[in-house]
Amino acid sequence: MITKEEVEHVGWLARIEIAESESETYAKKLNSVLGYFEQLDEVDTEDVLPTYHVADVMNVFREDVVKPSMSQEEVLSNVENKQEGSFKVPKIM
Repeated sequence: MITKEEVEHVGWLARIEIAESESETYAKKLNSVLGYFEQLDEVDTEDVLPTYHVADVMNVFREDVVKPSMSQEEVLSNVENKQEGSFKVPKIM
């Protein structure tokens, strides 16, 4: 069971101000949620394989292969605004 003191402590840790009247309400609601988890603990899952994804997901990443890239001069060759070997962009602030 979660007590109202524990709810207030978690609120303090999360830097959330919880009124004393609310802490009792939250404790009841959290205990209700934990009751549902207790019901799930009663389910027999002995022959059920662990499921990490609902759909069969394969690794979609490509192999990380180093390839030659463009030189700095090539990249900046068509740039209108450049400064000291970099792109020149407007100031934000």
